[in-house]
Amino acid sequence: MLNALEVFTTVVVGLMVGVEFSVAFVINRILDALPEDSGQLGRAHGGRMLGALMPVWYIGSLLLSAAWAVAGWHRPGAGLVVIAAALLILSVIMSILLLVPINDRGKTWTPENRPADWKQQMNRWDRFHYVRVAVIVAAFTLLVTALV
Repeated sequence: MLNALEVFTTVVVGLMVGVEFSVAFVINRILDALPEDSGQLGRAHGGRMLGALMPVWYIGSLLLSAAWAVAGWHRPGAGLVVIAAALLILSVIMSILLLVPINDRGKTWTPENRPADWKQQMNRWDRFHYVRVAVIVAAFTLLVTALV
């Protein structure tokens, strides 16, 4: 049963990392290259769609990692899982304090109501997101290392 939890947790966190990496380095670059208001409208839509999904994914990943740490406390690699869970806690805190407030504003913007500094706010979100991606990549790496 513990093996299944380990593999499932690693897959769930790995998929989350893939989505967030794609947002940072692929999707947002595509949206930023679109003409006129298309990029801003795409970011607003993405903020609504992923803003609804990602909290469940982040908290679920954290809970799975915590369950793995508790259930596998007696096994080699448990310390790595604890550190990974701590990094996932950090990613949740970063999300709540830094990224969600910007996302909550951005997902309501249209070309008619967006603020003059909307691009600067999106660039700030991007910078915070890069750091968050690095944190969850580190957590994923620790989980994979603990698994093998």
